[in-house]
Amino acid sequence: MVNSYDRSAYVLKPACQGGRSSMNRSIVLGLATVSIIALAGCKENSATTNETSVTTNTTTATATAGSIDGTWKGDVNSVKFEQKPDEFLLQNGKYDCKSCIPPVSLAADGAYHAVANHAYYDEESVKVVDDKTVQQSTKLKGRETGNSTLKVSPDGKTLTIDWTDMSVANAKPNKGSFEETRVASGPAGSHALSGSWTPAKIASVNQEAITLTLNADADMLHLSSPTGTSYDAKLDGTPSPIKGDPAGATASVKKLSDNSYQETDTAGGKVVNVTTFTLGADGKLTIVSQDPRNGSKTTWTADRS
Repeated sequence: MVNSYDRSAYVLKPACQGGRSSMNRSIVLGLATVSIIALAGCKENSATTNETSVTTNTTTATATAGSIDGTWKGDVNSVKFEQKPDEFLLQNGKYDCKSCIPPVSLAADGAYHAVANHAYYDEESVKVVDDKTVQQSTKLKGRETGNSTLKVSPDGKTLTIDWTDMSVANAKPNKGSFEETRVASGPAGSHALSGSWTPAKIASVNQEAITLTLNADADMLHLSSPTGTSYDAKLDGTPSPIKGDPAGATASVKKLSDNSYQETDTAGGKVVNVTTFTLGADGKLTIVSQDPRNGSKTTWTADRS
């Protein structure tokens, strides 16, 4: 689902740069690390006791793994990014996000400026705090939808983005931190933010932003998130409204197999995200999100909550 991604997760990645997949919200998914439950105390006091325990656990696991239904929490350590670098230029009082979809160019004077052709915001502001720090904010129809602080490390190699997503009206804001690694420097005399950056890791995110609940009927998939968005979509690909989505996006869902479903999100008349949910034999849910506009791809897994 378009997790405020562009909305394509301030869930996996925060859209702090104005709609680009690497900063686009699904970060999908500052996913929190899923706890590993240690089976402490299961000493081999009795072969019979152990065999019974193993049989019971195996039966339960098999039954659970057989259905996509349930509440799932993402594993931040499982996230894999495949995309072109994010490219920014901040120089002579002007900010350009060359990798945004579409590209963004505005004065970096701290004031809000109109931004065209973006479904999830129509105004953006960029303020230079110091030679390594920039603050950014977006609005939609006069309401602030998100903000972020972008800070380059002293050695210039790491970009840390602390973000807040307020895109869903009347819902608790999502917050997190995301890091990127420099792959190219900006031109001489430009701000430290300038250059090209590639996703490195999700440092933190609130639990609600990485949790979703799925329930499949014979002809429909129901999805909901604590972040305030949900849908009830027929499995014949009919577009269904995503409740709570500020851009009025729709989700079209198809059943690929008994354990796999594909969701296509459309916003502003364009397909902005295609996500596949697949339940594996190990009981884990694998989510693959792709943005057809730039070919970016994010893969992660989730465990039952």
